[in-house]
Amino acid sequence: MAAAVSIFQNNLAEKLILVDKNEDLAKGEAMDLMHAQGYNGRCSVSFKQLEELDEIDIIIISAGVSQKDGETRLDLLNRNAIILKNIIQSLDKTCPHSLIIMATNPVDILTYVAQDLSSRNSKKIIGTGTMLDTSRFRSLLGEYYNVDPKSVHAYVVGEHGNSEVLLWSSAAIAGKSILDSKVLGKKIDKESIEKITSDVTYAAYSIIEKKGYTSWAIGIIISHMVSIISQNKKSVVPLSVRVEDYLGVSKTCLGLPVVLGREGVEEILPIQMSKEEENLFKASGEMLANIISEMDY
Repeated sequence: MAAAVSIFQNNLAEKLILVDKNEDLAKGEAMDLMHAQGYNGRCSVSFKQLEELDEIDIIIISAGVSQKDGETRLDLLNRNAIILKNIIQSLDKTCPHSLIIMATNPVDILTYVAQDLSSRNSKKIIGTGTMLDTSRFRSLLGEYYNVDPKSVHAYVVGEHGNSEVLLWSSAAIAGKSILDSKVLGKKIDKESIEKITSDVTYAAYSIIEKKGYTSWAIGIIISHMVSIISQNKKSVVPLSVRVEDYLGVSKTCLGLPVVLGREGVEEILPIQMSKEEENLFKASGEMLANIISEMDY
């Protein structure tokens, strides 16, 4: 619903269709949201059964059991893979040409599984990847330097989870390296680097502990992806995509900067990493690939 509200508010769709196992909930949310058209502008909002869908441009899959307090994203895997299989099989029958955005955790593994289960081109099934982690990284650096986070150039790559890699070596503001330069009168110290790294990596756990789930930031992230796709902006964003021998990592999906357009992922871009970051990235990818290799779906 956070994604639906953000898409609605930003006038990114002519039509929004909500699908949920709880039909009354989806119908109620659809009615509630559509009543704002008088001030926000025309956007039809309705409910349908999964098997009733037909020609849809973009499908957002956020269905799945919620992450529990203290539960890692990988613990969710077996429970959510079964749900995903049923959804993909239905969508291949009703919407075989739609672009799919995966937002169910663990998003990297489930994006890979969805690509394997679906008959559509794998470039049209993309996970939200490390877009949220990257936004968290830029936001905290923006707070540290008291500058607009949009002016911070920094990425998080690898798993959307505990093994993610914050690329401090290439983080910059106005072309100045954060690690090597004094930026806006400040030089970042080791303690701040460690705190920001921890706050980004474990942000979801802290939010879940306090409110039970994450919603608003990832909803805005999804809305931003819809904007890029629908307007064919060809923006560079870090999404969960399938790799074959990317710095030695294969047979998995994980977060990397890509060119995103109307047809999905157009190109995976090489990115500069320090030797330590490269080793952490490889370890993250190998961990995900090992889990996938043991799955039976």
